Amino acid sequence: MNHLNFRTLDLNLLRVFDEVMAERSLTRAARNLSLTQPAVSNALRRLRETLGDELVQRSGQGMTPTSRAVALWPAVREALRQLQTALSPDAFVAREATLSFVLAMADATAASLIPGLNDTLEQEAPGISLRVVPLTTRDPRRLLDDEECDLAVGYFPSVVPDLTVKAQGGEVMPFLFQRLYDGEYVCVMRKGHPLASSPLTLDRFCAARHMLVSFSGRPYGFIDESLAALGRERRVALTVNQFFTAGRVVAHSDLLTVLPRHFFPVTGMASQLVQRPLPFRVSPLEIDALWHRRCDQRSAHQWLRQAIVRVADKAFSA
Repeated sequence: MNHLNFRTLDLNLLRVFDEVMAERSLTRAARNLSLTQPAVSNALRRLRETLGDELVQRSGQGMTPTSRAVALWPAVREALRQLQTALSPDAFVAREATLSFVLAMADATAASLIPGLNDTLEQEAPGISLRVVPLTTRDPRRLLDDEECDLAVGYFPSVVPDLTVKAQGGEVMPFLFQRLYDGEYVCVMRKGHPLASSPLTLDRFCAARHMLVSFSGRPYGFIDESLAALGRERRVALTVNQFFTAGRVVAHSDLLTVLPRHFFPVTGMASQLVQRPLPFRVSPLEIDALWHRRCDQRSAHQWLRQAIVRVADKAFSA
């Protein structure tokens, strides 16, 4: 192994190493660093020669790090973060900022968070604007990777456990998340529905006609998966892609639907609806903010995340 002379080490090589490790792609690393791909390849070659290790190797469409690279990366990443903090003092001033952020979330989440977030903008950052786009997937990592949104907020039942397991294994992931609040799903029907005056049993639930809220349009959701695990099924007569639409239709029909309990009071239709606990167990509703690590140290993005946390804490502290 080569002996490292730290005094002659080009720290830019470590920035390249950090991006390549995060992205597992020379192309994406070059884009993030505003460099050409040959420049990234050359920097990686120089660091390999300096450290006497291959660091990463091509594997299919991506890159696989060596054990030395995996061991080295957390220390390099933390050192770069500290350098960035020390050399680039936070210049973000919320009241003077004129930025725009794109948030991806479902209408139920937006109904709970956006009013409070708008109040925060009016009071603290009147020059900042938000654009909320529909969240049409339970895995928004591609949206974040392609910079189609700055932050995704929602229920990501497969993404968060995957990131948690990998982080516990010492792997630094390209995506970060923060839990905002926990909730649950309930069965919703109109007042006066034949099932509203008696306990909602599993048999009655399965025998009813249902409306499914599906962001992707797929006519089969996690409720159906939970029922299938019990050897049961329901009849989905109508599929829509918005919780507000579901609430409106249910209020004027004999369809049942399943909605987040926290959404119930903000529908504007609570007086027309009845909620009942589901007659079987489903996973809790865990709402997280998810973002790409390239945004993690950006002061404006940090302010946005902190503002959303404050709004969520206020909205769900009762």
